[in-house]
Amino acid sequence: MKNSFATHISQPILINPKTHYAVGDTIILSGWVEYNMQPAPDVLLNFRLIRFDGSLVADQSYPSNQEGSFEFKLDTQKETPGEYQFTVTSHCLEIHRYTCTYKSQTLSIQLSNP
Repeated sequence: MKNSFATHISQPILINPKTHYAVGDTIILSGWVEYNMQPAPDVLLNFRLIRFDGSLVADQSYPSNQEGSFEFKLDTQKETPGEYQFTVTSHCLEIHRYTCTYKSQTLSIQLSNP
């Protein structure tokens, strides 16, 4: 078929995510990238953390490691109590970027007073 493309599908999987933190804690969320039921190294991921009012706390991008794992860390000392939304999105391998289906996982996080 002329001009047909296959879709590259990888997806981030969070491992035992913690959803409650106290102000001053470091948020640590880890997981792996799944592609064809296997860990996928060197997949670009975007990590976003948004406050309950919609303002952006963090917007970071970096690839999964050689084992297909990732870890997001954020110090909350300057944050206020409330609900936050964390989203990690798979942007695929560089060579597949043009056929990528962007899959994500979203998590609600509650930040409370210590």
